[in-house]
Amino acid sequence: MAGGGGRPCCPQQALLGVVAIVAVVAEAQQGAPGAARAAPEEEQLSVGFFQKNVVYGNDQRAENVYVKVFTNSPTLVCMDLTLSQDEVIDPRYSWTGPDGRNLEGQGYANLTSSGELVLLGFQESMSGAYKCVLSHRIIETSTQKEVAVTNTYRFMVYAYREANQVYQVSVRFTSKGCELAANTLFVEELKRILEDLISELMSRVEQLSHRCHSLEVPHRGSPSELFITFQVNPFAPGWEDLCSRLPQDCEGTANHRAQQARERIGEFFRKQTYALKHQFQTIPAIHYVEGSFSVTPIDSCRPGFGRNAVAHRSCAGCCVVCSPGTYSPDSAGSCRLCVRHRAARYGAKSCP
Repeated sequence: MAGGGGRPCCPQQALLGVVAIVAVVAEAQQGAPGAARAAPEEEQLSVGFFQKNVVYGNDQRAENVYVKVFTNSPTLVCMDLTLSQDEVIDPRYSWTGPDGRNLEGQGYANLTSSGELVLLGFQESMSGAYKCVLSHRIIETSTQKEVAVTNTYRFMVYAYREANQVYQVSVRFTSKGCELAANTLFVEELKRILEDLISELMSRVEQLSHRCHSLEVPHRGSPSELFITFQVNPFAPGWEDLCSRLPQDCEGTANHRAQQARERIGEFFRKQTYALKHQFQTIPAIHYVEGSFSVTPIDSCRPGFGRNAVAHRSCAGCCVVCSPGTYSPDSAGSCRLCVRHRAARYGAKSCP
């Protein structure tokens, strides 16, 4: 519970604003949902695929396929759509993966006798070129002559993740002056309260900073105000380790909790206005500036993934695994070219 119960009160007059925060933080917590709502059931795939979750081959070009990590791929068909409408005589299928290894008998590859492939529990290391060779016969109607035909189909399969939701928050508080040491103490106390408010949601407050400015306001003189900014991140310490142990992707759940954290913080600041108007006879020296709360969502990708609307037009908003020769060391959201040594694998976080 936020509020610092049992902690000694700060003697500085400027920190009376903390009292206003503490007075309503409990109400803000009670008004916020006590537990995360169940995340909507995620589709196995959510971008640009053919109907019925089936992708047919094309012997003229490789088909790009995007698979969300830890889900199953769509059904890859070793046949083009036109050929699938005709009779195919004595078909034989041979699938190979990105390393050139035959996929027959591989635990992650579900193959059918009709040449269909589903990749199970897809991970970034499974990304790459998948090739299928279809051998069959054509019988000429007039001569009954049999002709052996071979078709080759290629699929470029990429792992992707949904973008992480980070929220940039800005808010303002009045102050008696910009040179007061109490301003820094107040901001530290505010950060502690906000962290307590969202800690159960596994989100965190980070990159908090503040600046003080003197303003010229008509009919109000020259008040000083604290301009405070911070980010709400969906991955609190330890959450990434938890993600690595889960059998499924955790971005959706984490982003949902980050949204809840944003809503709790927004409600918290809205209740500051009510507290100042109805619960205090004397306005605290540091207090919330009504209507100053604002939020800007920022999308970011996990290391090893990036967004590229040109290279991956069918999945422009996705965080797609970095291809060999590129890497992404942070959450900047793009894959960079290796300058000297080429990264030989998908999802590289650095160059060798």
